[in-house]
Amino acid sequence: MSSLGRASAVIAAGTMVSRVTGLLRSIVLVAVIGSYGEVADSFAYANQLPNSVFALISVGILTAVIVPQIVKATADADGGNAFISKLFTLGTVVLVVTTAIATIAAPWLVIIVAGQADPDIIALATVLAYWCLPQILFYGLYALLGEALNARKIYGPFTWAPVINNIVSIIGFILIGIAFSPVSTDATRWTPGMIAALGGTATLGIALQGLVLLIFWRRTGLSLKPDFRWRGVGLGNVGRLAGWTFLMAFASLTAGILQGNIVSAAAGVGASAAVTGNAWLIFMLPYSVIVLSIGTPYFTQISEHAAARRHDEVRADISRSIRTLVFFIAAALAAVAAAAIPASRVFTRSPDEASGAAIVLLAYLIGLLPLTILFIVQRTFYAYDDTRTPFWFTIIQCALIVITALTAAALFAADVLPLSLLAAAVALGQSIASTLQVILATWLLHRKIGGLQIRSWMTAIGRFAIAAIPAGFAGWGVFLLLGGSNGWMLSSQLLGAVGTAIIGLIVVVVYIALLALMRAPELKVGADLLKRFLPGR
Repeated sequence: MSSLGRASAVIAAGTMVSRVTGLLRSIVLVAVIGSYGEVADSFAYANQLPNSVFALISVGILTAVIVPQIVKATADADGGNAFISKLFTLGTVVLVVTTAIATIAAPWLVIIVAGQADPDIIALATVLAYWCLPQILFYGLYALLGEALNARKIYGPFTWAPVINNIVSIIGFILIGIAFSPVSTDATRWTPGMIAALGGTATLGIALQGLVLLIFWRRTGLSLKPDFRWRGVGLGNVGRLAGWTFLMAFASLTAGILQGNIVSAAAGVGASAAVTGNAWLIFMLPYSVIVLSIGTPYFTQISEHAAARRHDEVRADISRSIRTLVFFIAAALAAVAAAAIPASRVFTRSPDEASGAAIVLLAYLIGLLPLTILFIVQRTFYAYDDTRTPFWFTIIQCALIVITALTAAALFAADVLPLSLLAAAVALGQSIASTLQVILATWLLHRKIGGLQIRSWMTAIGRFAIAAIPAGFAGWGVFLLLGGSNGWMLSSQLLGAVGTAIIGLIVVVVYIALLALMRAPELKVGADLLKRFLPGR
């Protein structure tokens, strides 16, 4: 546990700094182009495209395949050098080709994701997409290098590299705000120079984020060189495993595109792409800091135990990791829910916009706990080289997402659902689908390896809920006592951040106090992890 604790501390520290600077990046961007309006939604569509295309070609494949396969390849006579060089060469070729095709197809891709938006928004998004889509290549290099470092138990660089991207973007956005002040929110008034500055800044940050990992490659002890001889080292098995995750990523992307297309009906006039993007950013903050930092070392350990066929240790890892993750995530969920309005104010220009964005955030938050459990459950399948089963339970999730999104669209078309709640309804559908997905996934994993110790971690989740619910209401009470929606917390972005911190602190204190009264055993595990951040640990 000590090695897992140290790894978790390194990842959590890097993730925390990365997410804090990421929040500052978004705050600066909102200050420059806003979160409601034509320009904000145009940039949101253009900048999301490389993420979507990259997710299709790479994210699922890397997560599902790279770590377990590199762990196994280290047992080769050459320590995995030949396998990894061939894998990286193939991956780079695929990324270059995909980036070129996506960039050429930019106009059609924008129509797919923003088809219901105003023509001026689509036009600006298309031009910005030409600048943003090259990010696919650099996202891919970042993921390839980062996952390989993680597989070799070198966790720090992967989590700290995004800080460089955020700093570059913050500086760039500030300079744009100064150079083109006042920055128009009218899509038709944006000049080629403004477009190049905004799109170029976003892509430069991602490029540096990926390339900086090359500096740390020497620590792996591996020799990375181009190798186009792709036969004979097991890449066929990688392709078989990756085929299922590719199909899974394609299904998820298709469902996400449908959601975005439906929400684009509100582009420029209500909560749309920029608002849902910022709400997702807030949603992902606790997930990234807690789940990825603690769960990533567990994934590597589960992969090692699964490769050695030590099934009892895998089951113990699953139970222990879920209890540890949910201990932290329950407090974060209660804190973010209680502070949803002031937290949303950080990414909006007015109190009214904050209230509308908070509803979207709350709809997403319903799926935070299921997503946390899914992280471990899904990756356990990957550790056993089973990517087919995750494909099937993800397909069911995607079908539910499509059904709920189309239901929201139908209710909007029938004037039952107001435009202001369209994005929130789509987000709620996402959370419902994720909840049902994790129930199915857990059942399938139980059938596969048995003995998941479900009762032990469900009992722990019950304890956390008993503490988190009153803690959340305590935080909401503080918000109301300090003025609520008409109080000082919503008077500016800075005060929104201050109010969020105060509410979050109250929630955490109440949560820990209630768990202490119940003498929850997870408190000691949580304390041990937190101590690793203290000087002289």
